[in-house]
Amino acid sequence: MTVNREIIRLAIPNIISNVSVPLLSTVDTILMGQLSALHLGAVGLGSMIFNFIYWNFGFLRMGTTGITAQAFGAENSKAIRNTLVRSLAIALLISSILILAQGPLGRMSAQVMQVDGSQLDMVLTYFNVRIWAAPASLGIYVMMGWFFGMQNAIYPLVVTILINVVNIVLSYLFIIHMGMEISGVAWSTVIAQYLGLFTCFLLLAKKYPEHTAGWSRKAFENLEELKRFFQINSDLFIRTVCLTFAFGFFYSQSSAAGETILAINVILLQMVNWASYGIDGFAYAAESLVGKYFGKKDPSNVRKSINLSLWWGFALAALFTLVYGVFAQEITNLFSTDLAVNAASVEFVWYAILFPLVGFLCYIWDGIYIGLTASKAMRNTMLISLAFYLLFYYGLRDQAPNHFLWIAMLAFILFRGVIQSLWYRYSLAKSMKAAFLREDTLQGQGSGRPFFTDDTIEVKDNRRS
Repeated sequence: MTVNREIIRLAIPNIISNVSVPLLSTVDTILMGQLSALHLGAVGLGSMIFNFIYWNFGFLRMGTTGITAQAFGAENSKAIRNTLVRSLAIALLISSILILAQGPLGRMSAQVMQVDGSQLDMVLTYFNVRIWAAPASLGIYVMMGWFFGMQNAIYPLVVTILINVVNIVLSYLFIIHMGMEISGVAWSTVIAQYLGLFTCFLLLAKKYPEHTAGWSRKAFENLEELKRFFQINSDLFIRTVCLTFAFGFFYSQSSAAGETILAINVILLQMVNWASYGIDGFAYAAESLVGKYFGKKDPSNVRKSINLSLWWGFALAALFTLVYGVFAQEITNLFSTDLAVNAASVEFVWYAILFPLVGFLCYIWDGIYIGLTASKAMRNTMLISLAFYLLFYYGLRDQAPNHFLWIAMLAFILFRGVIQSLWYRYSLAKSMKAAFLREDTLQGQGSGRPFFTDDTIEVKDNRRS
């Protein structure tokens, strides 16, 4: 199978799966929008609080995908199994801490997001219910990442569609027929998430029985593997905290600007989410394929996977921009019946239209870096980009606050994509070339030593372990 076909095989299920994720928040937004702008803003803030919390632990998916994909390419069953066990154990530990700390965490989140007093009770009601889904939500992160690393995009598609269909049906029943409002949205999410995790374990046992046997504490005994595992995940954690802060800052400034601006930005970010989740389908394919071929020590197909993923990401981004440009007003009207919100959104909708073309580069590079387990490079490029974002916004915000909030966000994701491109070209690509040449030399000498270790990427030849 050619690399192009492999990308399509992995990307199409990923795109369908990913696009169904914002579909859920879209339905919730529409349902709340029928009640009032106050309800719309509250569910938007409540959802984003959890997005920010869970995004910070996105390393559970990303790190699992990259390490598993490389182990898959190296045909190392032990590493594949150990990665799953380690990631699930960390997910359980983190989710337990989140539940125990739910009281202060909820209040702090509402304060950071500058939740208005009129919305505070609704946001906290949503938070205090949905927090109980944390073990399932983080467990699903791990399972999805592991399936992607195993080059399996179908199981994540099945699980995601199941979760979102159940969630949408329950939201409609709880809100429209039972009058539960905010709590109905939260409870539908909790129920759907646990059903999704249960389904993941059923699929794991059915398809990969060899990786469900032999789970034990031995997965935590190899100190060298554990060091690499935690180093990758800690770098990804820092990177994701920065990304979470960037969007949290955006929502905080939107909330501070008033009810109408917050409602507009919630709607426009729904459009951004549709595009970003769609383009991420090709980013996820890049994670799987780049990791697999890197683990196989196949530089030609690593390069093909990178180049083709970038081209496919650009094509889909252009399609989203075209559709948004034609149907922007119809889309914004769908989200809210508030005439003032719909009228005011016309002034800002162009930012959502441009977002896919501006942002696709950093989305795809994220997938490539994850496949390479280039965690330090991801961390460093994000830190630089975040500093640029904040300096850009604070230098311009006094002229037209919401306009320059959006301009700063567009500049942030564009700069991130550009710096990732340059970092790859002048650092990672050269390091990989040297590494593959070194591997050829070591194989010719019959050496079983690690073929590549430097400050950016660490990949080991685990086929002998």
